[in-house]
Amino acid sequence: MTQAPAQGSSAAEAMMARDRASRALGMVVEESQPGSARVRMLVRDDMLNGFDVTHGGFVFALADTAFAIACNEDERITLAAGADIVFLAPTTSGQTLTATARVRARAGRTGVYDVTVTDDDGRPVAEFRGRSHKTTRTA
Repeated sequence: MTQAPAQGSSAAEAMMARDRASRALGMVVEESQPGSARVRMLVRDDMLNGFDVTHGGFVFALADTAFAIACNEDERITLAAGADIVFLAPTTSGQTLTATARVRARAGRTGVYDVTVTDDDGRPVAEFRGRSHKTTRTA
């Protein structure tokens, strides 16, 4: 994973150091704080679907990575319990997408996080809501 000079939590940084999928997609962590994160990704030609727009799975993966960073704020491993996404606008090769995640609510071992994915011009292209579950496992 390409890592920008980001401020961050050590738990999320350790997780991302082992994240082969995000690294393969060229994701760059710009910010990593407990409860929030910002990650960007350049859309490549091999990320396009048959209509020459970014495949939704890659947009979801970017949002999911920002979500994972935001909710892994201590040594206990936090996993996704579920997530939904709404696609608002198409993007294509050469555009940089940015996913910004923030905690909405936490109760016990459960959390709700919102992630907005924007394009180069700051226009929203997707809205993602993730639900987290903090496990008893440690990283």
